[in-house]
Amino acid sequence: MKIASFNINGIKARLPALMDWLDEAQPDVAILQEIKSIDENFPREVFEDKGYNLETHGQKSFNGVALLSKLPLEDVTRGLPGDDADEQARYIEATVVGDHAVRICGLYLPNGNPVPGPKYDYKLAWMKRLQARAEELLAAEEPFLMAGDYNIIPQPEDAARPQDWVEDALFRPESREAWRKIVNLGLTEAFRARNQAPEQYSFWDFQRGAWQRNDGIRIDHFLLSPECADLLTDCQIDKEVRGREKPSDHVPVWIELAA
Repeated sequence: MKIASFNINGIKARLPALMDWLDEAQPDVAILQEIKSIDENFPREVFEDKGYNLETHGQKSFNGVALLSKLPLEDVTRGLPGDDADEQARYIEATVVGDHAVRICGLYLPNGNPVPGPKYDYKLAWMKRLQARAEELLAAEEPFLMAGDYNIIPQPEDAARPQDWVEDALFRPESREAWRKIVNLGLTEAFRARNQAPEQYSFWDFQRGAWQRNDGIRIDHFLLSPECADLLTDCQIDKEVRGREKPSDHVPVWIELAA
């Protein structure tokens, strides 16, 4: 089973590029972030025509997450538990039923800038809620993964110029500590489990020639439960997608799970 995560930075702006990538990469499941669309306006038909089941959790103009799956999606839930007042569309869950049933948690973690301030407080509180949800899912001892745009640079080697990110919410010590608390529950960070090479990034700013200089950061991640990690056979970044016409500032990251 091939499962991909892709922050598309607006479904309306990136639809042709997204469709081209889907045709080429042929993921069984695609986890999308920043669809920037309410559910009613999402172009469902073009994905359903390609054989995808679709579930969205949208919001007007920003945020928004979606799941595309060639396999059945069951027990769909929207919103990260723990704060009924949170209106930001950043989280969706569903079980994908193939040879193995896998719980898919698609997320778009808050950016958190500027620091300090309420946006950073929200980021850290959101990560505590994510940790609590991971603990609940681990207790069930069933395969699950949490994937998406984490807006976290885990280690200095995950940035071309880590010194420039020292005071940024993506790299602040408190952010990385919150990340480690989640990982240390017993989750596997899929990319580093399969690839230790340097200069592996998933995001490049549109400004200052960042793409051309490979001045990137790695902020799109898969975290796998032990039962899911046992099925992991590969994890790659589709870097070449960034060089195409009208790209997102992110590129897809994907894993392969054994049948």
